[in-house]
Amino acid sequence: MSENTAHELTKAVNHLRSELAKLQIWRANPAIVEDIIVMAYGSPSPIRNVAAVSIMDSQTLSIQPWDKSLIRDIDKAIADAHLGLNPQNNGETLMIKIPTPTEERRRELSKNAGMMGEEAKIAVRSIRQEQKKRIDREKSEKTISEDMAKSEEQELQKVIDEAIKEIDMIVKTKEEEIMKV
Repeated sequence: MSENTAHELTKAVNHLRSELAKLQIWRANPAIVEDIIVMAYGSPSPIRNVAAVSIMDSQTLSIQPWDKSLIRDIDKAIADAHLGLNPQNNGETLMIKIPTPTEERRRELSKNAGMMGEEAKIAVRSIRQEQKKRIDREKSEKTISEDMAKSEEQELQKVIDEAIKEIDMIVKTKEEEIMKV
């Protein structure tokens, strides 16, 4: 198994972690809004590129645009993102109170976490498929022996199984966190 394969698998798992961190629960987290795209000066930019996003308290985010003229655009972008957030504009900053999710919203978030986990598993299976093709190609070109190919396939499957097990654990933990009242 190549070093590149391990790197790709780690990348897939870390991407899942970052996406799950964005799932709004009931605690303020800048990741909830940082990647929302806002039209700034005629071009799309994520909020983190046009404003400072900080945590005021456990349930409040503060968004302070570097250019005050963008405050309405940021407000509109957050509303258009359909995250259930209601920013309060005081002319200088936007304050977002993170609402406590209803049972229905928690179920929806839990379902989204599961779908994100499935997407990560698809990425991992895609990596396995690419590596399997590489092994088969090397075997047909006679650059590796049958035994070596078999050994590489077994090692690959072991690493893939570990990655999928880690993804399942991450998603299960996130779902439990979401459903906890």
